[in-house]
Amino acid sequence: MPHPLLAQAIEICKSNNVRFTAVRQQVFTLMAEHKDAITAYELLEQLQKFDSKAKPPTIYRALDFLLDNHFIHRIESLNAYLMCCHLGCEHPMQLLICEKCKQVIELSDPIIDEAFSTKASQFGFKITNKVLEAHGVCNECLYNQ
Repeated sequence: MPHPLLAQAIEICKSNNVRFTAVRQQVFTLMAEHKDAITAYELLEQLQKFDSKAKPPTIYRALDFLLDNHFIHRIESLNAYLMCCHLGCEHPMQLLICEKCKQVIELSDPIIDEAFSTKASQFGFKITNKVLEAHGVCNECLYNQ
């Protein structure tokens, strides 16, 4: 049975007139089924269960497509990917990353985003790629030590 988000992603791709190939859909589904961050090579290993001929370029092309269409986020500090909570739309994003369990919490706070952009512009700095990631310990790990 297809993942519930897949139908939504298919509709977004149709309305944006972009090709959502079978491989892209499979990688999307793998991402949607994985609740935490996942690396490209972990995804490739899972994809190879469905397509034994899949190679690294296959997974990276699919991930680039999913990034470009705002279905996933890239977590720079972990070199990993995370399903987006706001499927198909560009939005401010901040990530909280637990150092112990690797849980990633996606925030989408426009106030944080605006404050960061305002501060950058006060220094005459033009942001071209904004990734806000904070590492620490989640509540569950903090209290289950």
